[in-house]
Amino acid sequence: QVQLVESGGGLVQAGGSLRLSCAASGRTFSRSAMGWFRQAPGKEREFVAAISRNGGGTNYADSVKGRFTISRDNAKNTVYLQTNSLKPEDTAVYYCAAALLQGGTPTARNDYNYWGQGTQVTVSS
Repeated sequence: QVQLVESGGGLVQAGGSLRLSCAASGRTFSRSAMGWFRQAPGKEREFVAAISRNGGGTNYADSVKGRFTISRDNAKNTVYLQTNSLKPEDTAVYYCAAALLQGGTPTARNDYNYWGQGTQVTVSS
């Protein structure tokens, strides 16, 4: 079992930044790929970023590449998403997810076994 709790969301102006955190409870964090997804009202949940179990590999959606950075601290069982140069279209609920015992940087929702409850990010124009 893995429990994930996101934090760090909020309301920011376009061009601003937020640092999202995801705290994980469980013994398999360091052996799990981690990802961030987001879901805007009326839309499907979409892939944002993923990081491999040792942090050596990352993967980003084209829409956030160059603006967002995913990282992890296995000693703290925490994964982060640094969001810079935010745009109104980034507005969504952001979810942290764990792909238990998986390698690589999965991008599909079905690859992930555990999900947090999400944190709201709102970007005003």
